[in-house]
Amino acid sequence: MKVQVDRNKCLGCGMCVNMCPQVFEFKNGKSSVKKNADLEKNKDGITQAASLCPAQAIKIDNKN
Repeated sequence: MKVQVDRNKCLGCGMCVNMCPQVFEFKNGKSSVKKNADLEKNKDGITQAASLCPAQAIKIDNKN
């Protein structure tokens, strides 16, 4: 699983950070994926955060 935040689209609203703080964090006012985040363990939170992102800035690739 791979997760990316398009920082050009990100509004910095914090929805993803509030929804799944184990994976997402703020850097310079925009969201990013934490380097050592356990993506598989937090798959449900990531999926929810991506679906609720108002800018649709979170991309999930389920391929390994």
